[in-house]
Amino acid sequence: MENKSIREAYGEYFKAMLANSVAAAKIDSTNVYQPANLKNKEFIDKLVSDNLDPSSYFKNMDNFVDFFNQVKSGKSGLLLLEHYSNTDLPEFIYMLEHNSDGKLTEFADKIVAVAGMKLNEANPAVRAFAESFSRVVIYPTRSLDKASEKAQSEEEKKEEEQKARKINMAAMRAMDDCKKRGQVILVFPSGTRYRPGHPETKRGLKEIDSYLRLFDIALFVSINGSVLQMQPGHEEDMLSDLCVRDKVVFTASKVIECKKYRKEFLDSLPADCEDQKQAMIDHVMEVLEKQHEETEKTRV
Repeated sequence: MENKSIREAYGEYFKAMLANSVAAAKIDSTNVYQPANLKNKEFIDKLVSDNLDPSSYFKNMDNFVDFFNQVKSGKSGLLLLEHYSNTDLPEFIYMLEHNSDGKLTEFADKIVAVAGMKLNEANPAVRAFAESFSRVVIYPTRSLDKASEKAQSEEEKKEEEQKARKINMAAMRAMDDCKKRGQVILVFPSGTRYRPGHPETKRGLKEIDSYLRLFDIALFVSINGSVLQMQPGHEEDMLSDLCVRDKVVFTASKVIECKKYRKEFLDSLPADCEDQKQAMIDHVMEVLEKQHEETEKTRV
């Protein structure tokens, strides 16, 4: 049977989500923290449950449990996830709630994802989807670079840079508040979904080095499988993604002590390394890729 796009299979859901939508259509320094819209989450949960194979599971469950127990004890926690699909976060939250044998259920509502402002500003349907989960919204460097290229004057460019600075400073304060509340920050270090044939979309952003400096512990989580697949040539149209039934596996590294891990890696670099921050995140992406490849050998 031919797979249907989200638009074809769940068009009525998106109409309801648009009616429920309350998230801001424009981001500024006053609204960077956006709590989950639980009415819309019900529809996204249905999309995931319809297509998620029951055999989906968490690999290295003890590492997930160890991480969350350390967060409960007061440590600030950072989740670094691979990014293949618009349902990576929904699948992760859903499986915490339903596929973890009760060991991880209580942490599903503690996760706050870092998201680019494009998810709010580009398209009402995408905004309605994204607001189903708690987020701290940032102005990504890639977006600022594009805006700077389009700027008609130096003054316009500086205004955009100032806007980005204000939003990102507010986002850092919001993340600090999340840490104090015992919430966990989830980041996709590539900053975008991986597009086959475009290896640059799997390269980590050097800004992730800052996160490693700001948190006590981290967990590197690779993802195998997804209930959504991009249609080639339609990557920018989320509603063209195809719904597929799939077995999804989230694999966890051992818990990382961020400052120690970062220092040991940076100390291992040659003295003439020109970009230590990029080298750090390149290493993290290599760890994720290795986990992904090992899991894929046994997933099907």
